[in-house]
Amino acid sequence: MELIQRARRLRETDAIRRMTRETRLSSDSLILPFFIKEGKDIKTPISSMDGHFHYSPDRINEAVEEAMEHGVEKFLLFGIPEEKDPVGTQAFHEEGVVQQGIRAIKEKFPEAFVIADTCMCEYTSHGHCGILCGQGVDNDATIEYIAKTALAQVEAGADMVAPSDMMDGRVGAIRRLLDEKGHKHTSIMSYAAKYSSSFYGPFREAAGSAPSFGNRKQYQMDYHNRREALKECHQDIKEGADILIIKPALSYLDIIREVKDTTNVPIAAYNVSGEFAMVKAAAKAGLIDEYGVMCESAVSMFRAGSDILITYFAKELADAIKRGDIG
Repeated sequence: MELIQRARRLRETDAIRRMTRETRLSSDSLILPFFIKEGKDIKTPISSMDGHFHYSPDRINEAVEEAMEHGVEKFLLFGIPEEKDPVGTQAFHEEGVVQQGIRAIKEKFPEAFVIADTCMCEYTSHGHCGILCGQGVDNDATIEYIAKTALAQVEAGADMVAPSDMMDGRVGAIRRLLDEKGHKHTSIMSYAAKYSSSFYGPFREAAGSAPSFGNRKQYQMDYHNRREALKECHQDIKEGADILIIKPALSYLDIIREVKDTTNVPIAAYNVSGEFAMVKAAAKAGLIDEYGVMCESAVSMFRAGSDILITYFAKELADAIKRGDIG
């Protein structure tokens, strides 16, 4: 058979396959989430998320040190307070649990890059992401509290804030307040296209953030919609977002690709708790190769256009990159 072009020539050896890869990963692009629980001397397993723990602020650096040994230096912090109220006071309190965690990390590991999740669902007694008005969330009242929360996190030492509430106008409100208070160089990584998804279950158990009534479909996106994601992303850029998050990741690779193609800011994919837990459960049942599926899934997110990956597999992926199995 006379063939001038043979695609298999570039697959013959490991060396040539690695040389000609189109998608390359780096541990520099990985972000590992942590759950910080108010109290002392806490390190307790999260039953829904194998291998992950609740840490109190005085023990969070155990997790940071371990992650950095794997080559992961960027962290996204979620907080679980002891007390909750209707307006989520502990989210923006100077001594709020995430603020305690930020200070603890920065004191011991100033080189760590700390991102604070900026939302209210973990802090409100009703579990919704904002201030209630009847049975709904009042958008405009909420963004004032979201901006105050971002400011408290930055003043505690956060390098970046990540508003995840999906209120209209919250990126602009955060940007204005941070600028007004002298934090013009602090960046915003916005959960720009956050879908109302069934993949969040393990996280809600870990963060204690399930709503006490109703659901979040009033403010999180309908998963049938594609063009709406582009509208949300472009609006957040106009308001001052520096990085955009698409959440979840695996079922939304098309959204990642479109946002990548139509914007000029870095794109982060959030490989969420349900995606993580499904891989773990299937592997435990002997149905899949956990390591192989983890690697393949992560590459798919970067191949779709992600520049950054928020993932509970961050340490394992960093190790896989070092070994040359991906990257």
